[in-house]
Amino acid sequence: MGDSRFRRICLGAALAVLALAVSGCAADAPQDFLNHPEGPIARKADSIWDITFFIAVVVFVIVEGLLVYSLVRFRHKPGRQAKDFHGNTRLEVTLALIPTLILIGLAVPTVNTLFDVAREPEGALQVTVTAKQFWWQYDYTDLGVTTANELVIPAGVPVFLRIEADDVIHSFWVPRLAGTQDAVPGRTNTLVLEADDPGQRYMGQCKEFCGLSHANMRLLVYTKTQGEFDEWVAEQAADAQPATGAAARGEQIFLEAGCVNCHAVRGTEAEGATAPDLTHFGSRTTFAGAIFKLANEEEDGELAAWLRNPPAVKPGALMPDYGLTEDQIQSLVTYLMSLK
Repeated sequence: MGDSRFRRICLGAALAVLALAVSGCAADAPQDFLNHPEGPIARKADSIWDITFFIAVVVFVIVEGLLVYSLVRFRHKPGRQAKDFHGNTRLEVTLALIPTLILIGLAVPTVNTLFDVAREPEGALQVTVTAKQFWWQYDYTDLGVTTANELVIPAGVPVFLRIEADDVIHSFWVPRLAGTQDAVPGRTNTLVLEADDPGQRYMGQCKEFCGLSHANMRLLVYTKTQGEFDEWVAEQAADAQPATGAAARGEQIFLEAGCVNCHAVRGTEAEGATAPDLTHFGSRTTFAGAIFKLANEEEDGELAAWLRNPPAVKPGALMPDYGLTEDQIQSLVTYLMSLK
């Protein structure tokens, strides 16, 4: 290999390593779980990481140190013959025993932590998470509340999640609050998470490739005080208020345009069950798998673009283009944002 080609390869490798290093340098990375675990469950997982990383570093330094020492100390010299250790029982037992003890040292705290975080805490908030292409449904089983994409929880209270899937395998992951858990059709897996402080916003996403819009299947977790959470539950459990004024025109379009085949708005004739419940859609901050922001009734924002042609702004979206006019779109925006 020529010197010029060798230098190019080395430069390319160095640039690749630099790019990887720089990509992890964001000071406010919302899914950085190594530096910002929040809540007892996340801290337990982080403690296992610390133990494993420390042992791995010690093993690496010892092994690489011995390797370098051996390369220098026992380098080839004229007349030197390599020794054969085959059949040396003491050495073979020692080399087998050392990694065995290391693995046992890792296994004991790991298994204990796995059982600890999998146990259902007493007094936990019960939520059933149903993964769908490409969004999340949350059913607060004891509270009569159903919502989508944005999980709202009280701070300082453990939340016991039963995770299911309607179509393909997904994976629920909120890095700063807990580890990941797969959502498998026909199976119920569980996960516990708990946040320390109210007023926080945590980002998460699907971690298992699930189709064309896998990268657009995100989620948010909002934390509130217990009092704020109780108020939120009361609001979410109520039926939608009757539409008035400009919103009434949007409600009529909603009920006649086919939206009711998939969506539900409690208190109206819309009782669909295959798409997000929109009863309190206007109280959320995002929609469509938490990738688009909600504006308000007066702004022609991302909601209007979504209604014009959903698959065009989110590949793989199952909601079709209904061919709505601009007037119909604006009326629907007004109605949907009125659903507080």
